[in-house]
Amino acid sequence: MENRVYNFSAGPAVLPLPVLKKAQEELLCLPGVGSSVLEISHRSKPFMEIIEQAEANLRTLYAIPDNYKVLFLQGGAQLQFAMIPMNIMQGNVGEYILTGSWGKKALAQAKTQGETKVVWDGADSKYSTLPTADQLTCSENAAYVHITSNETIEGVQFTEEPNTGDVPLICDSSSDILCRPVDIEKYGVLYACAQKNAGPAGVTVVIIREDLLERTPTGLPVMLDLKKLADSKSLLNTPPCFSIYVLKLVTDWLLNDIGGLAKMYDMNKEKAGLLYDTVDSSDGFYVGHASPDCRSIMNVSFRMQTPELDAKFIKEAAAQGLTTLKGHRSVGGCRASIYNAMPREGVVQLRDFMAEFLKNNG
Repeated sequence: MENRVYNFSAGPAVLPLPVLKKAQEELLCLPGVGSSVLEISHRSKPFMEIIEQAEANLRTLYAIPDNYKVLFLQGGAQLQFAMIPMNIMQGNVGEYILTGSWGKKALAQAKTQGETKVVWDGADSKYSTLPTADQLTCSENAAYVHITSNETIEGVQFTEEPNTGDVPLICDSSSDILCRPVDIEKYGVLYACAQKNAGPAGVTVVIIREDLLERTPTGLPVMLDLKKLADSKSLLNTPPCFSIYVLKLVTDWLLNDIGGLAKMYDMNKEKAGLLYDTVDSSDGFYVGHASPDCRSIMNVSFRMQTPELDAKFIKEAAAQGLTTLKGHRSVGGCRASIYNAMPREGVVQLRDFMAEFLKNNG
C-alpha cells in the first residue's frame, strides 16, 4: 500500500480503494459460491444476482424509470458511436453538437450509417467553450441530437442538457457517468464506457428509452441489434462478467459509502475547485484550457508557458507520486483527471505541488 500513487489517468482510471479491496478479497472465491467470479457461468444464479444488482444500483442512483432498459454491452463507447445510429436513425438525419475530440469521433462513425448534420461546432475556440441556448437550432424531424456531456481531452462539461424538444437526446457520458444526479427522462439514450468513472475496461452501460428500441431495423447482426440485446437482458452471449461485477461494487460504494450522487457531486465540485482556484490565482503561470463557465469537474486541462515547463512539471509531480498528468497529444500541457474515486487527499497534494512548482519556477 505504501507504494500506491495518486493516479490522475484519464482512463483506465482510478478505482475506489474499498472496491479494489473487496474485489481482491473475493477474487479467489465468491462468498457461498466456491469459485471466482472469473470462473462462474454467466447464466448461473450467483452471476444473475450480480448483474441484476448492478442494474438495480444504477436504477436507484439515476432514478431510472421503468420505461428505460439498462444494458451491459461490450465494444466501448466507440462501438456505440455507430451502433446507436444503426439502430435508431431510420433514414433520418442524426444531428451532432461538437464540443471536442470524442464528439468528432462519434460523428465520424455515425456518417458510416446515414446522413448527419453538425448543428454546433466549437472548433473556432479550440473546443474550450460550449454552445448557449440561442446558438442551437435543432431540426424537429431529426432522428436524434447527440452530445458528449464531458469532453475528457479538452475538459469542457455541460452543466445542463440542451433543449431538443421532442427529438431524442443521445448522450455519450463516458467520462462523467455517475459524477452527479441526472434526469434520465431528458435523454433518449445515455451511454458510457465504464473505465473512466464506473469500473474497469470491458463493459459499456447503455440506458435507452424503450420506444426507441422499436426503431431497430430487421436484419442487423444479432450482436449489433439493441432490441435483441435488451430482450435478452444483455445475455445474448457471455457478457464481460468481471467488469460488471466491479461496476456493481462501484455502485455499491456510491450508494452505501458516499450516500448517493448528490453527495458525490458536492465532493467532485469541491475537488475541482481546489485545482481551478490554483490555476486562477497563478497570475497566468497556469492557463486552463476550458472557459471558466464550461469547466469540467472530471478533467482539469491546463498548461504552462512552455512545453519544457509542462514536461518538468509532469516529471517532478511523478516523483512525488502524482502520476499520469500529461495532457492529450492533441491539446498538450497537463491534465488531471479527478474522477469520483480520486480521494480529496490526492487533489490537495496536487494543489500543494502546483503552488510549490509556481514558487520555484514562476
